[in-house]
Amino acid sequence: MIGLLQRVRKADVVVEGEQIGAIGSGLMVLVCAERGDTVREADALLTKLLAYRVFADDAGKMNRSVTDVQGGLLLVPQFTLAADTRSGTRPSFTPAAAPAEGRQLFDHFVAQAKARHGVVETGRFGADMQVSLTNDGPVTFWLQLKPAA
Repeated sequence: MIGLLQRVRKADVVVEGEQIGAIGSGLMVLVCAERGDTVREADALLTKLLAYRVFADDAGKMNRSVTDVQGGLLLVPQFTLAADTRSGTRPSFTPAAAPAEGRQLFDHFVAQAKARHGVVETGRFGADMQVSLTNDGPVTFWLQLKPAA
């Protein structure tokens, strides 16, 4: 599983002209399931991102998590994060989970996030989405958890 975390002041997702998800201060996370991923990787990624310390403490150091600051969480499915770009000029998406598996893992990820965190908004799997955000910092981190061998 891959999570591209961006610390934001605000973020939203629009589908067909309608805003379907929005947060204020928090994390906008692009989420991607790769082939071989299971709910174990999804749960581990969620645990890590909820505890990942990217918000400043009183001394200005990144010592607080989105949970600590009670920030929003905007989860957006994005299979293109799994692209293989090593050769040629067109990405290959074979490393990404098949659409049905990707949807199932994203839905599981969202359900677990909603059970564990206060403010959770989402994009829509398989939709053409317009994502807007104000990156705070900018602060962006790539988290990737590979399936256990």
